[in-house]
Amino acid sequence: MSSRRLLLGLIVVALAGGAYYFYDKNKTPAQAETTVNGSVVTSVLNNPAPAATQAPESRSSITVTNAQTPVVSDFASVAPPNPPIKAWMVFDVNSNQIIGNVEPDLRIAPASLTKLMTASLVFSALDDKRISLDQMVTVSEKAWKTGGSRMFIEVNKQVSVGDLLQGMIVQSGNDATIQLAEVVAGSESVFVGQMNQEAKAFGMNNTSFGDPTGLPSPDTYTTVRDLSVLAQHIIKDHPSYYHYFSQPEFTFNKIRQPNRNGLLYRNIGVDGLKTGHTDEAGYGLISTALRDGRRIITIVVGADSVRAREQISQTLLDWGFQNFSDKTVAEAGKPLVQPRVWEGETKQVSLGSLNPVIVTVPRGQENAVQVVTQYNGKLVAPLAKGQTVGTVQFVLDGKILKQEPLVVTEAVAQAGFVGRMWDKLLGMF
Repeated sequence: MSSRRLLLGLIVVALAGGAYYFYDKNKTPAQAETTVNGSVVTSVLNNPAPAATQAPESRSSITVTNAQTPVVSDFASVAPPNPPIKAWMVFDVNSNQIIGNVEPDLRIAPASLTKLMTASLVFSALDDKRISLDQMVTVSEKAWKTGGSRMFIEVNKQVSVGDLLQGMIVQSGNDATIQLAEVVAGSESVFVGQMNQEAKAFGMNNTSFGDPTGLPSPDTYTTVRDLSVLAQHIIKDHPSYYHYFSQPEFTFNKIRQPNRNGLLYRNIGVDGLKTGHTDEAGYGLISTALRDGRRIITIVVGADSVRAREQISQTLLDWGFQNFSDKTVAEAGKPLVQPRVWEGETKQVSLGSLNPVIVTVPRGQENAVQVVTQYNGKLVAPLAKGQTVGTVQFVLDGKILKQEPLVVTEAVAQAGFVGRMWDKLLGMF
């Protein structure tokens, strides 16, 4: 008799499991659970932030922003500066957030800011051992003849790649830039193709390069949003070469030239990046400063003088550092929530982020950030570490500051047959 009862019980459990599977498979998205600061709620925000967009083939953790990306200054009571220039952006590198901007997607001429993409490709060639800093190259006639700002290399004479890099970055030499392009790619035209391919890989969708230097060309244009992406790649992908951007001067062929970024000499934490100027573009400057472990980038284009671009850049840097702060809202590998998991060897699963998550907020509002997690339906084992099971939103005053994937931080193995069937039966009630 007991054997018959056991068999009957197993049949009931199996039927219940099948019914539960059909029920769970057809469960509507509205039944996915949402928590705010760890507590389950029945309603969710109706203004979800766009998912983070990773640049294809990029070599760093850079997130490409777009027109829907939240701007932190929109949450603040402090009015942003209003400089008389074409476009600008203030970007927090630690949080990957835009603090403030004006006309971020306006097409502009980058002038010598173009040399950041040239530098990025040269750094990659160095990292890949295709060229070396001490490699000697013979100066071509084309490089020697290039107009504009110059390093003053001489045709048919030899110069090292290391000197050419300093000539391009510190002195903004167009001649050095063309010579480096020829060293890396064999010809300027091939190098320009690589520049545009790299821009596409970085997610710089509103950028085109017509030459490596930034001399006026209808084929050379970009936006301050795209320039913010390029600056981040320089900082994050090539730390071993970043020191060139803070080098105060360089002497070549007995000609000493100072770095054209005047903010380097003001003792305000600035350690890069690049200046640019043509009659069409006006005066531009991508600057970045590190203060107390926090890095901010400013992009200024269309200023009417060297003095103006420097003063505007410093004003924007000070505004970003003084009125906004960074807060760590998720620690790497530590759970934000521990909801019920079904059919697993354990009854709870730890969900959070495998990397630290930092948000930038207006000063004084650091403790007002809410954590809203949303799971994509019931959590059923097995669950692998790193598996995405939903989203986590960091919310201030009912608006989303940032959205990240919600992932499993500790794997949960599947339970045995009886444990799975029991959870299926419980799930029906």
